Amino acid sequence: MKVVNLKQAILQAWKERWSDYQWAINMKKFFPKGATWDILNLAEALLEQAMIGPSPNPLILSYLKYAISSQMVSYSTVLTAISKFDDFSRDLCIQALLDIMDMFCDRLSCHGKAEECIGLCRALLSALHWLLRCTTASAERFREGLEMGATAGEKQLTMCLQRLNKLLSSTKNRALLHIAKLEEASSWTAIEQSLLKLGETFASLSNCHLQSQAEECGALIRSIPIMLSMHSEQLHKTGFPTVHAVVLLEGTMNLTGEMQPLVEQLMMVKRMQRIPSPLFVLEIWKACFVGLIESPEGTEELKWTAFTFLKIPQVLVKLKKYPQGDKDFTEDVNCAFEFLLKLTPLLDKADQRCNCDCINLLLQECSKQGLLSDVNTSSLMAKRTADREHAPWLKSAENANIQPNPGLILRAEPTVTNILKTMDADHSKSPEGLLGVLGHMLSGKSLDLLLAAAAATGKLKSFARKFISLNEFTKHINAENSKAASVRALLFDISFLMLCHVAQTYGSEVTDRSMSSSLSASQLHTVNMRDPLNRVLANLFLLISSILGARTAGPHTQFVQWFMEECVDCLEQGSRGSILQFMPFTTVSLGAEVGDGRSGALCCPLGCCSTSQTSH
Repeated sequence: MKVVNLKQAILQAWKERWSDYQWAINMKKFFPKGATWDILNLAEALLEQAMIGPSPNPLILSYLKYAISSQMVSYSTVLTAISKFDDFSRDLCIQALLDIMDMFCDRLSCHGKAEECIGLCRALLSALHWLLRCTTASAERFREGLEMGATAGEKQLTMCLQRLNKLLSSTKNRALLHIAKLEEASSWTAIEQSLLKLGETFASLSNCHLQSQAEECGALIRSIPIMLSMHSEQLHKTGFPTVHAVVLLEGTMNLTGEMQPLVEQLMMVKRMQRIPSPLFVLEIWKACFVGLIESPEGTEELKWTAFTFLKIPQVLVKLKKYPQGDKDFTEDVNCAFEFLLKLTPLLDKADQRCNCDCINLLLQECSKQGLLSDVNTSSLMAKRTADREHAPWLKSAENANIQPNPGLILRAEPTVTNILKTMDADHSKSPEGLLGVLGHMLSGKSLDLLLAAAAATGKLKSFARKFISLNEFTKHINAENSKAASVRALLFDISFLMLCHVAQTYGSEVTDRSMSSSLSASQLHTVNMRDPLNRVLANLFLLISSILGARTAGPHTQFVQWFMEECVDCLEQGSRGSILQFMPFTTVSLGAEVGDGRSGALCCPLGCCSTSQTSH
């Protein structure tokens, strides 16, 4: 049978008793892909065919329910189709329509253009009007039945009130209705008139339970026009996932970002959700501790530690400057810590992870930033110390010699400032002293601690610029003895490797591109490119620049192939010892051992090889 239109297709499905999924498959075969089901008014066509008889057609209704569940039709078209049914005397049809509404009215959504979203609001308003008319008609029939000594209409009236209450109890649905009211003033007038008629009808009923349900629904409808001006009290609410998400995203993805955008985002969330200041600060601390506990060991843990103990206190200092009304922000911070101390399992887990009293260190930092008074700080410390006495596992002997990261990070922050001052000095006057400072930075995890502290306090870009300037300084060769040449080469090596580490850990955007481009390509035109070793060096620096800048796999293979060809050329013309200085060893220490320490005179080609090989 050749299908001509939508109605014919539905009738064919009903005659041949297709199952719901068979119907969906065949419908997609019958109609072109370009036409959407909403344009074809599929929901309206199905309801029209299902509601022809005195009772609904269960098979065709199953097609509609399948179309709703599989999102073949939008919620707005279904609501619009339901609101067009006005024969309220057919109880079974009304009950079937109420059941269909019950499928999705508590989870309305729209994924499309702005017009489609507005269409959903309008459709919901039409459905509300239909429900009010249906409830009024059911109430009138129930009243007439009572006068005749029957109670047959009570079931349908109860169902109408339940669906009405379910629809209006959702704040999101009331917000959608508020938008529709602004868009369709005349339709809202019809709603108000239906609400008045509903009140008059229920006033003549003697059933107190049904009357109270109707009054509750009426109150919800009347609250819609003024819902934006209503102050919702949220002190009973203790969790605000939006604040949690903003803080976690910042700590995970944007440690090096500026503080002011984060402050503005947090303030926007606080104002929109009307979050009380103590609970707002509490949610920030909760998110920090969760991130600290869940962070992977190593560099990521140091980043979260710096974010929690350095960046967030400074963020709170900026938040303190915003108008707080008559309240003192320091009292809000103190209240937030009082709430936080009650979350003993969270704090114990953080202390166990960091091997220290996290709250104690955090309170000290907040007190230093002027966020807490000395009296409040001492009181909070005493409470946390008393709580820790009930958790002896937090003081295990096996971790006694391990230095906690929070303490190291807090000590690293002033060290960053001192290093920046040292880097501002004239490098040519005491290069040996500067070399000693850089050597200490490379010991243990000192560099990672310093970089994390610099990132959290907004000094990382300045840190990188200082090392770029130092790297540029070491390229200028003046009359110097062998010791000075060795110191200059070591300064180049260390500064270059530090910059590579910064780019790999925090992203190449941290190193200012306008300055870092000179790191790899400047003054190459002055190099004697007829020397094969210089050609290798030039191409190697270009390779490193490509890796730090583009970080894409495509161009690297050409550089590597060219680099290996140059190595072969060097091997044919030079000794084995010289070529070892350019081979891509897997570690710096292995390269230094094989190269017999000769890489320093050539300003770190071996270190560059090692960095390139280990990071890619």
